[in-house]
Amino acid sequence: MSKKKVLIMGAAGRDFHNFNVYFRENEDYEVVAFTAEQIPGIGDRMYPPELSGPLYPKGIKIYPEEKLPELIKEYEVEQCVLAYSDLPYEVVGNKIAWVNSLGPDIRLMGPDLTMIKSNKPVIAVCAVRTGCGKSQTSRRVNQILLDMGLKPVNIRHPMPYDPDLTTQIAQRYEVLEDLDKYRCTIEEREEYEPMIDMGVILYAGVDYGKILEQAEKECDLITWDGGNNDTPFYTPDLLIVIADSHRPGHEITYYPGETNLRMADVVVINKIDTADYDDVEEVRDNIMYVNRGAVIIDAASPLTIEDMESIRDKRVLVVEDGPTVTHGDMPYGAGYIAARKAGAIIVDPRPFAVGSIKETFEKYSHLEDVLPAMGYSKKQIDELQQTINKSDVEAVVIGTPIDLNRIVKIDKPNVRVKYDLQEIGRPNLEDVLTEFVKKHKLK
Repeated sequence: MSKKKVLIMGAAGRDFHNFNVYFRENEDYEVVAFTAEQIPGIGDRMYPPELSGPLYPKGIKIYPEEKLPELIKEYEVEQCVLAYSDLPYEVVGNKIAWVNSLGPDIRLMGPDLTMIKSNKPVIAVCAVRTGCGKSQTSRRVNQILLDMGLKPVNIRHPMPYDPDLTTQIAQRYEVLEDLDKYRCTIEEREEYEPMIDMGVILYAGVDYGKILEQAEKECDLITWDGGNNDTPFYTPDLLIVIADSHRPGHEITYYPGETNLRMADVVVINKIDTADYDDVEEVRDNIMYVNRGAVIIDAASPLTIEDMESIRDKRVLVVEDGPTVTHGDMPYGAGYIAARKAGAIIVDPRPFAVGSIKETFEKYSHLEDVLPAMGYSKKQIDELQQTINKSDVEAVVIGTPIDLNRIVKIDKPNVRVKYDLQEIGRPNLEDVLTEFVKKHKLK
């Protein structure tokens, strides 16, 4: 019987994981190519033999997704696997129609075939969209566990953007110098740096079987930190999912965010301090419609700004967390809200954009008032720095989770905006985690 020829459509994360856990040693299939979309600069690479295994001794080529029609024809592809996240259902339908029009089947793989079971308890923090507040929720969860005297190890959804994937098979982060060691992008730093600052060891990379084996040796339990709105890579014993009260309805109209919502044990409705009441209640109604058994926690993400008076009535450039305002579709983030509250005059960054930053604004046309902190390569980081320093403003408001001054040299006065999760009322995360710890006899 001949092998079924498969092409995996992804974004350097879920695609690699699905291959590793299901296709890598499966002799019924031949994965002929990966395609890449959504993240700049991740196409035209190789999934190397060190990761592809003995069935693929030459590795597997990664192509831009725009080449899909010619790849299907060249390799006689019989099945495409859609393996990336945070897509509106309309786009999922478009991709299904596109692939089917070219001949092959298209497949969406479920949790039973793609989750790995750990021998340690797993708490997963996921979301219904990019930019819901998953990172601050994950920090809150890990801090509660630390305060209980436990040792969590945090495993982060992959962001393997380095051209050489062999350097990213299984990465361990304990100190800030490790960020330089692994040549982390700005997006990676935004996720990893706050966790390292808390004193929590973090793992990430490409091979999540190997990562889990290493992490289990030095922890009491695993905390999974999801990416975008993807489902967990590990079977969770507790699944906490974040919904965004600024984007009502998105929790049931994006893939695979609704999958997370339906599987959730706990749903946190975030940002209710800055949202309209009706929007909060719409999110609550949608949660109860698809998952009435979930515990619902109300939460805020209160903002603190280093020196509010320093930007009052000043012309400012607002720099935001990149994924939130690009493929997360948010027109603003924490920096914008804080700048408005401080009485700053927010300047349109688009006239000052150069190179790939200008291309980012062309691709994400909903952006007008904020500059996404794009930095997927050294060249793009340089272009981000040029854009910031070229801006005709009196100050810069940094809304990213990291100190951007560590990466780019900003030649203007700048202030940071910080935000953490704050639960409102009961039940809260401490209640939920106390019960979890008792159930699993971790103390």
